[in-house]
Amino acid sequence: MTRYDQTQPDGKPRGEMGVGDAELRALTKDLDALHRDTFPTALEQLRDTTSATRATIRGLARGPASRRGVLLRGLAAAGAGLLAACGGSDGGGKRTAMGGTPTRVASPYTGDLRVVALAAALENLAVAAYTMALTKAAAGDYGAVPGAVGEFATVARSQHAEHAKAWNGVLSGAKLPTITGTPLTIAASEVAKVKATKSVPELAAYALGLENAAAHTYLYAMANVSDSGGIATAATIAPVEAMHAAVLAFIAGDYPVPDAFIDTSSAVGPAALTA
Repeated sequence: MTRYDQTQPDGKPRGEMGVGDAELRALTKDLDALHRDTFPTALEQLRDTTSATRATIRGLARGPASRRGVLLRGLAAAGAGLLAACGGSDGGGKRTAMGGTPTRVASPYTGDLRVVALAAALENLAVAAYTMALTKAAAGDYGAVPGAVGEFATVARSQHAEHAKAWNGVLSGAKLPTITGTPLTIAASEVAKVKATKSVPELAAYALGLENAAAHTYLYAMANVSDSGGIATAATIAPVEAMHAAVLAFIAGDYPVPDAFIDTSSAVGPAALTA
């Protein structure tokens, strides 16, 4: 999995946040409000029509004319670009992802639903990573941690848990077992990376890589599955992961510039799933 660089261009460790406590708290509040406004209904809407997908993206794009409003609207536009990129591919143009071809180990998760199970496992990994980070922060491993950072991590963890539930809902609908842990070949190494972080900016840089990998994996899913539930869920969640990544870039010390299109360079392939 690609990890966001934890050093400055001059090679020195990242040591200062790029966003103030008040602005981070405001960004988190806006992100949470957008998620609460769109996520509960978007999944059902997206299962019905393509026009609902466009309506959801338009809803995400609404916001105040402020620095954070511009940021969130830009990320929603990136999400729309993601959908356009997916919609432009055909069955003969499958995208590739990190992890190579799907594993042939006997598993109840095959075809489209193996990608869905992978996404659920990735969301569980994100929940575990944020939980570990919050535990390290409470133990004083990062020194004095601004309250707004803890609030963002708590909100992001909660949203990842909701996303995992959504992916598991697709599995349940297909009469398959839900994913309750992190059955991934990359799980141990990702846990080690969290443990190795020594500052809030370093942690943010790590989490940024994880969020980007999730968003890239969802684009891969949208281009490689035919199940409407899986596509709808990926289309709903990917822009939220992009918003997480943008806030984390601020915390890591950089000003985020939304990509016109989200690619699959950091996607995790189905071969990484061990379930």
